[in-house]
Parts: sequence; C-alpha cells; structure tokens
Amino acid sequence: MNAFSSLISKADQATELVLLDPTDYEQWTKSASTKQKELIAKQSFEGKRGQKAWVQTEDTTYVLIGWDKKNDLGALGHLPFELPEGQYRTNQKLSEIQLLGWGMGAYSFDRYKSPKRLPAQIEIRDDALREKVQSITESVFLARDLINTPASDMSPSHIESEIQAMAEKQNAVFSCWTGDELLDQNCGAIHAVGRASVDPPRLIELKWGHNNHPKICLVGKGVTFDSGGLDLKSAAGMRQMKKDMGGAAIAIALAHLIMKRNLPVQLRLLIPAAENSISGNAFRPGDILTTRKGLTVEIDNTDAEGRLLLCDALALADEEKPELIVDFATLTGAARSAVGTEISAMFTHSDLIAEKLYKQGESNADPLWRLPLHESYNKMLESKVADLVNSASSGYAGAITAALFLNNFLKDSSDWVHFDVMAYNLNTTPGKPEGGEGMAMRAVFAYLEETYGQT
Repeated sequence: MNAFSSLISKADQATELVLLDPTDYEQWTKSASTKQKELIAKQSFEGKRGQKAWVQTEDTTYVLIGWDKKNDLGALGHLPFELPEGQYRTNQKLSEIQLLGWGMGAYSFDRYKSPKRLPAQIEIRDDALREKVQSITESVFLARDLINTPASDMSPSHIESEIQAMAEKQNAVFSCWTGDELLDQNCGAIHAVGRASVDPPRLIELKWGHNNHPKICLVGKGVTFDSGGLDLKSAAGMRQMKKDMGGAAIAIALAHLIMKRNLPVQLRLLIPAAENSISGNAFRPGDILTTRKGLTVEIDNTDAEGRLLLCDALALADEEKPELIVDFATLTGAARSAVGTEISAMFTHSDLIAEKLYKQGESNADPLWRLPLHESYNKMLESKVADLVNSASSGYAGAITAALFLNNFLKDSSDWVHFDVMAYNLNTTPGKPEGGEGMAMRAVFAYLEETYGQT
C-alpha cells in the first residue's frame, strides 16, 4: 500500500460517515427509531469528539462520528485505524485540514515489522483537493520514515542516496562534498563533527526550479546519530538520537513537497550530514575549528555539534544571496523546555514573516512560537582564543544562544528563519502517531504557497 492510498477518488462500496456534535446528535435522535436509539445507547454515543457509533437501517449501515466542529486534524485523524478496513465517504463538506488529518492518521512505520492491518480509506471526489492532500501526506510520511529509520540504515551515505534518488525523480541537480572534500571547500566544522565515523561526513546539495523564480534555500541538520562525542551522552539521553537528523528529514520532505506541487521558486536544499561518533580522531573540547565563513570556533562541548553542521551550510547558503533561508534542527533541549515538544520554536529578524508563519501554523495545526534573537546574549558566545565558542557555559537561554551562534554566519541580505524542533511525537494523538514528525513543515509550505503562489 502506498503512502497516501487511504485517500481515494471513488469508493464503489462505501460506508457513509455522519459527523455530529452533541447538538446535531440531539436533533438527529428526534427522527431515529426506537431500535436505533437503543443500539446507539449501547455504544455510549453522545456526539462528543472521538466517539463513534454504528447505525443500521433497513437497507444500509452508516457510522455516526462525534466531533466538536473544530477545523483541525482531530476531526478525522483517529479514524483510519479505529474504523474497520474498507471504504468510507461522507456527504458533508470537509476541509483540507480535516482530510489531511485522515491522511496523516493512516501512517504506520512498517519497514521492519509487517502491519497488523491496512488503514481505512476515505473518498475525496474533488480531484484538486485530493491531489494536494495526497502530496502533503506523502511528504509528511517521508519525513516520518526518515526519522523513524535507525542510524544503521540512515547514515550520512543513506541520506545522500535518498536525496539523489529524489533529485533524479524530480529532474533536479544533485551534488555532494564528502569527507576531506569538505576541507577543500573550507567546511571545517562539518568535517570535524563527522570525521570520527566510519561513514564520512558530507554536505549534500539539490537544486531545482527556473532561474527567473525567487531563490529560497532550505537547510536541515543531519546528525544521523548523536553519541554526544567525547562529551558523551547518558544511555537515556542517547536512546532516541536516531532522530537527531529530524531537521534534515523535515527539509528534505519540504523540498519534496515544493517540487511535487511545482511552486514557482528556485529551490536549493543543503543537508550537512554527519554521525557524531567517538574514535581516536574525534574532535575535542578546546579544539578550534575554521568555518566556511572564515570565523573560528572554540569547542566548549562536543555535544553542541548540530550548530557546527549548520554554520557551514548556512554560510554557503548565504553566499548565493537567496530571498529566504529556512533551517530546521533538533538543536537544543532548552527549546523543549521553553515551548514543549509539540510546538516548534521559531527565530527570525522579520516581524512580518514571523506573523505570517505563526498564522499558517495555527491554520494548519502545525503550531509555531517565536523566541527572540536577543543580541545582548551574544556575550555568552565570546571566546578568549577564537571568534566564538560553540556553546555558552551559562545554563540560561540555550535555544537563543544557539540561534545567535547561527546568526553570525549570515549577512543581512537574506531573510532567515530558524526552527528548533522536537521532530518527534511522544504520544499518539489524532493524525500524529508516536514517532518521527515533520514539525513546522506544513506551516512553512503554506507560507511559501501564500507568498510565491503556484504555477
């Protein structure tokens, strides 16, 4: 079954779904038979969100679905695996976000374990709507699959293969600097983070689009596994570090969606990929690295490695002077302390972009919250022997100082948005199963669609 086959154009033998809130249900019961009322009472249905009840008439069977009339993922996101396998339809008008909830809720990670069942399917007869929801769902599934795959099968070379295959499919231009080629290109920070791994670090690039369209660049942190380096993480802290390439997964999936929907932009995707391992040549606390921009960085903590990947990639992105640079990274625990695991922390100098992204996050059930680039905190990144330290010794404002570190590698010529994300659902909720999640991806895509339109 393909990634979005829970969304179908025509259902020949479909069961009808009827969405009712408690008030609608009260009205519905007035015309219901005594037998129907008794059957529904046995199913404890009252029209509340998350409830469902099967109803039988003389010639058909249908399902009542309780909801609160909210336009969100939760209206249908729980149904693909709660309803029996089969085809369903509704005569009620459903929104894009509600149908997307169904599509996203049909996900399961089946690479290493056979699925127990297939998700239920819903009919969407509006071709344009179905195609858009399918495209977004497919991209969400791509991000989730990349994050959920363990490091043994998602190393830097695997990420390179994924992007190369995508480039070939979308007629995009692909290139990659690997291992010591990074030193030849003055990307000393990326090289240092990944040089201890048997799978060399690399900077992967994809370019797509027409030269006369606005340039946008997506950058994603691709740490395929983070041991912490010589500043070793605890066993518990290391357990889910396969997800430390979540930023790369989101950027890759967003690039896929942009190309799939043929947005009129000149796209550049940059993925610095490395495994932060330990061996005799691992980078050390106290080392000083020379970056693509020419700035030197003193290493305070080898577990603050993601910003080292990003700083070289962002400097390279900035050299082309795009209209917009967006980066995604599972960068700091401080961001999780600030906004929790379900909200993406957002940093940008542009009030206008921040406002538009926030609104798109709210409209698309992909919440974002802006944190400040408080310049006074730059003093926490000062080094006595280099231009910067990679990690402030203070325990305060960790997400902000990480963002400020990255800001040093950009000029004012481009708008820049930085997302510090969890990239993982700790629990299953409607439309969002436990595991990898493409956080901020749908909000950013909606912003790009709003800003640049479609061909």
